[in-house]
Amino acid sequence: MAGRDLRTLFSSNDRSIAADEAFTNRQAQWRAVAAGIAEHVRHVIRADLDVEDLEAPRRNVLVFHGVGGIGKSTLSRKIEASLTSSEYRPVQWESPSHPEERTLPVRIDLRRAAGMDFERVILTVRLAVAALGRPMPAFDLALRRYWEHNHPGEPIEDYLRRGGLLSRFSAAAALPQQMQSALSDVAQALLLPGTVGSALGHGAGALIKALRERRQSVRALAGCSRLADLLEAEPDLEALSFYPHLLAWDLAQLPARRSAVPVILLDTFEDTGDRTHRDFERLLQRIVWLMPNAFFVVTGRNRLQWAETSLEGQLDWVGPNAWPGLVSGEAAYTQSDVSGRQILIGDFSPEDCEDYLTRRLSRDGQPLIDEPVRRIIAERSHGLPLYLDLSIMRYLELRRGGRQPQVTDFDHGFPALITRTLSDLTAEERHVLRSVSLLSAFSVPLATKVAGMDHDAPALRLIERPFVRESPSGAWPFHIHDLIRSAIRNTEDGADDRWSQQDWQRAAHRAFHALEAEWRQDTRRDRTVLLGCLQQGLVLARDFGLDLDWLGDASFQYVADSVGEPLVLPAASDTSPDGPQTAANALVEALSAITRRQHEHRGRTARRLSAVLASGLLPDELVELVTYYLAKAQRDLGLTDESRRGMQRVASAGGRLASAAGRGLAHLSRLSGDFPAAMDAAGRLGWEGRHQRVLGDVWWVQGDMDRAAAAYRAARSEAEQNGAVGETAMSQAHLAFAVAFTDPVQADDELDLADRLLSPLSLRSTELTARIASLVRDAGYAADVPDRATVLFAEIGVSGVSYAAAKLQLALCFHHAVLDAHDELAAGIALLRELTHSGDYAYYVEIAHFMAGLPLPPGSARARWIEGEPRTRERWRNVVMTRRDRLGGAR
Repeated sequence: MAGRDLRTLFSSNDRSIAADEAFTNRQAQWRAVAAGIAEHVRHVIRADLDVEDLEAPRRNVLVFHGVGGIGKSTLSRKIEASLTSSEYRPVQWESPSHPEERTLPVRIDLRRAAGMDFERVILTVRLAVAALGRPMPAFDLALRRYWEHNHPGEPIEDYLRRGGLLSRFSAAAALPQQMQSALSDVAQALLLPGTVGSALGHGAGALIKALRERRQSVRALAGCSRLADLLEAEPDLEALSFYPHLLAWDLAQLPARRSAVPVILLDTFEDTGDRTHRDFERLLQRIVWLMPNAFFVVTGRNRLQWAETSLEGQLDWVGPNAWPGLVSGEAAYTQSDVSGRQILIGDFSPEDCEDYLTRRLSRDGQPLIDEPVRRIIAERSHGLPLYLDLSIMRYLELRRGGRQPQVTDFDHGFPALITRTLSDLTAEERHVLRSVSLLSAFSVPLATKVAGMDHDAPALRLIERPFVRESPSGAWPFHIHDLIRSAIRNTEDGADDRWSQQDWQRAAHRAFHALEAEWRQDTRRDRTVLLGCLQQGLVLARDFGLDLDWLGDASFQYVADSVGEPLVLPAASDTSPDGPQTAANALVEALSAITRRQHEHRGRTARRLSAVLASGLLPDELVELVTYYLAKAQRDLGLTDESRRGMQRVASAGGRLASAAGRGLAHLSRLSGDFPAAMDAAGRLGWEGRHQRVLGDVWWVQGDMDRAAAAYRAARSEAEQNGAVGETAMSQAHLAFAVAFTDPVQADDELDLADRLLSPLSLRSTELTARIASLVRDAGYAADVPDRATVLFAEIGVSGVSYAAAKLQLALCFHHAVLDAHDELAAGIALLRELTHSGDYAYYVEIAHFMAGLPLPPGSARARWIEGEPRTRERWRNVVMTRRDRLGGAR
């Protein structure tokens, strides 16, 4: 039953290669089957089960659906084999835990190529039941009547032999005898003079009359209330589809010791029809409904829609009341929840891919495919078993060419992936699929726009396909399976309706402007919508050579609040070590550097932005954007002159970032110690220049924490009013820092709020400010302040934010001043002088002396304090003495 992989076996002359059919994992699916059967058996053996109840909800079906090539048919075969004998059960699968009632598995392949019509389906089910060794009298009577009417002169055993069904079932040869036995019993009970044929020929009327009169002579069949009606009906295909009701009744009459639960596996269910033509599906659904004592395992590409009321009139039993386990959204199935009976077959894990490739081809017990090749195949497969199979065949094909396959040989697309995906889609669905393959995520309205259609129906049908995954996160809920999307985009398409390069270019234009519409229509200014539109639009512009157009406006909105969610863009096919080659590439690199600056050394940020400017590819407005952020990085690196020149260029241009550049110049004045100039600049900035935060930054270094806190609160309030979450978090972190000097108790609350505001953002330098604030809060109280500062120094070194190191050292000097630790303070001031030797933040050395009440050494640089040096010295000394007083009271 495990079988040999014959296709692989016949792909090589090398007889030393073991080509076994490898089966990997799927324990979760097996557990679902075992749990479903166990629950079903408990239901079947209940004394109150009535198989003739045609109104009770049905819970006797379990569905596995998934993209083509995911391993559904292999799973179906393994389930049948495992239920047939434990000998064939994969070692990973535990024994089923259902009660003693035995199962009778039968798998029916519904592929069109298998030639399975409805008549053969019914015969296959009956042949499987023949293994019980007992006639099924009600069903056999009706079947024999149907057979003689539709196959006159053809014995049923000849038909079974010719169709290969006799060889498949060991008990199949007994079926004609079982049928004859049932008919002979009826003929004898009715005292008919003829043979079996008489019972169904001239005697059919007598039998029907006897059943309706419930005569004692046919009491064994009279309990089947609908047998007479079915025998009376025209014996056509329509009537045949209701005969499973009789088989269910026959099975229910068997004594417990001879009974079994049929487990009927219907594979490749998608080949039964489409959403418009459901004739075959309707007949199959009747089997499931009319045999409530049988358990059905359906495998196919698509979910069963039987629980949807919209199918009324197309199928006989529809809606959530009829099929509670098939209701949309109940795709999860566990042993404790047997209501959800539609399970999406997932991709192989990386470990499963490795296991599959290791065991599929071997020689002398060792994997034939070496580890590097296995790894790259597994990575490119995205867990899709079909890709693994195709790669194995490519591996053997390359070996036949006389060379050992290498890793580079598997940077390869397979047209078969597209063929399998498109095979059962309508022309409109294929058009939508190709269109949305340009996007990493989409909604139904967006898919319709990108496809250039004026109706949603094709997109609505497409999202029901198993290769379209749904995720609640992000701006749009749907995305295509990664491997299938890549294949559609990058593999030569041999379909009759394949797209030309011009078709792809037109679709890219539609997608690009559809994303623009999504962004501009977002009145809530949702950052997830902005991020999604910008990210997808950048890729389209880069890959299809589109003008930047609306991406410039979107980029400014993206950086406006300094939130810094990283843009995750796939690698470009035309990347060059010499820098960006197109305007879109340049913008991608610029935005990536801007957002990554919170996660990498500022020196790298500066180099990346400098390279973008040197490329000369961006329009003037975006050059301003890059220049501004380059100047910010230079300021963080201590390159004050370069930063000032960049800020002045942006400010003098009068563009969108003029106010931000004005703030940058104010900061440069502050870090040089020219506080009156910084105050003057703040007065001209307004909200756009974040004037209140600039004022707070000036006041705290004066030792005036009350004014600083008031300014930061005003900054936070303005940011909240303008919906600027990044600015809100930054103002709150600075507020916590100022309050930490004077009120450690209140600082606890301020830091807690800062942490909550920062947690969803990516603002590295602001996070450092908050952590320094926690050290200021604990100064004098906590003995571990120096140790925590050492850890934070190391992190600051990695980030390249030079000013944070000086700020941290100042906080450490505050700790030593509070404790009146002269030696530690002297060492701290020496290190602080070294950190500010360039002149930037040199006033921190002055503040450290003010804290300790020490005179400044001769020749020390003097800052321009707002209210003069004596007043500033007094404030800082009071801050230290107040903390000492608190510390004494605490002791």
